[in-house]
Amino acid sequence: MAFGTEPTPTGLADPPIDDLMEHADSKYALAIFAAKRARQINSYFTQLNEGLLQNVGPLVEYQNQEKPLSIAFREINSGLL
Repeated sequence: MAFGTEPTPTGLADPPIDDLMEHADSKYALAIFAAKRARQINSYFTQLNEGLLQNVGPLVEYQNQEKPLSIAFREINSGLL
């Protein structure tokens, strides 16, 4: 790492909370909205292993070990929800 530079944060800091707040009325509404979507994504992955597809999968590209909440935040930030 070069002097004076910091690595780009990932996870809950990406996308930044300020960007996410543009899509919700309050931080509490944002948390509830993201949690509900994360549960849907988690159910989708569980059902995918069982051969059932009753929930909508991720609407954005995701990495193999990415958490459902991070995927939900990126979907909200992209304006897909």
